Amino acid sequence: MDAVVEIDNLSKDYEVGFVRKRKVRALNGLSLTVNQGEIFGFLGANGAGKTTTLKLLMRLIFPTGGSARILGHDIADVSMHSRIGYLPENPYFYDYLTALEFLNFCGQIFGLSKFARNQRAEELLKRVRLDESKWNTQLRKFSKGMLQRVGLAQALVNDPEVVFLDEPMSGLDPIGRRQVRDLIATLKQEGKTVFMCSHILSDIEILCDRIAILKRGRLSHVGYLNELQESADRNQLEIVATGTDVDNLKSQLDGLKQCEVNGTAGGVRIKVEDEKDVDLVLKSLRNAGAKLVSVQPLKQSLEELFLDEQ
Repeated sequence: MDAVVEIDNLSKDYEVGFVRKRKVRALNGLSLTVNQGEIFGFLGANGAGKTTTLKLLMRLIFPTGGSARILGHDIADVSMHSRIGYLPENPYFYDYLTALEFLNFCGQIFGLSKFARNQRAEELLKRVRLDESKWNTQLRKFSKGMLQRVGLAQALVNDPEVVFLDEPMSGLDPIGRRQVRDLIATLKQEGKTVFMCSHILSDIEILCDRIAILKRGRLSHVGYLNELQESADRNQLEIVATGTDVDNLKSQLDGLKQCEVNGTAGGVRIKVEDEKDVDLVLKSLRNAGAKLVSVQPLKQSLEELFLDEQ
């Protein structure tokens, strides 16, 4: 697949202190590639360097070292910005404009005709599900969630090929999150590439093709989520059954090392470390008159993978 975002050994230092200034490295030798048409999740704890990376790509700040290219152009090439969209984590709008006026203004920046930008503004406000009764309300009267919808709309005004989203679910209620997830999934169906930062791991799991995890400015993991989960040091099997007494089963399996038996509502969940012990567990379940529900390998969740790296 064609690479649309190429980051090579990108680094950023900040000066801190007043009298005795010193440099702090916020991003350290980041290298990764984002392919055309994928949704790429960019994860990390607060201060890991996610927003710094996006600001470097947007040329809002300048790198200490390394380079990056978007759509085959160096990030210093301003003309490339007409082909991308960006939603910052904390957007600031001209808050005395209405939602329609603000999107019209954004369309004017991109050179759209008056008719085209009016049409595009209405189309996008419908797409981000902003209540039509609020279209002519000044942005200063909007809630955080409503402003987030307007921010998403402005990121799409120019029909970009690549969309960079920094915490796109911020301030949204569960319904709004679902609607934005659907919107992002639709962007992929349209052939667009989405590079998104989010702390909401469930949304990352649902949406993203690949992910990268930053730890203190360094790239810790990158790859397809299922591959990262399988590569974790975990070989557990989980056996789920119903219709058995938990205490009785625990006594039968007492001799097994690394076997964990937990009761559930109406059943039992057994974690087995050694595949050779599965037959013994199944035999014990049959003797106890239990009904087998499933036997499956346990994968490390994205939350566990994320927390292990912090």
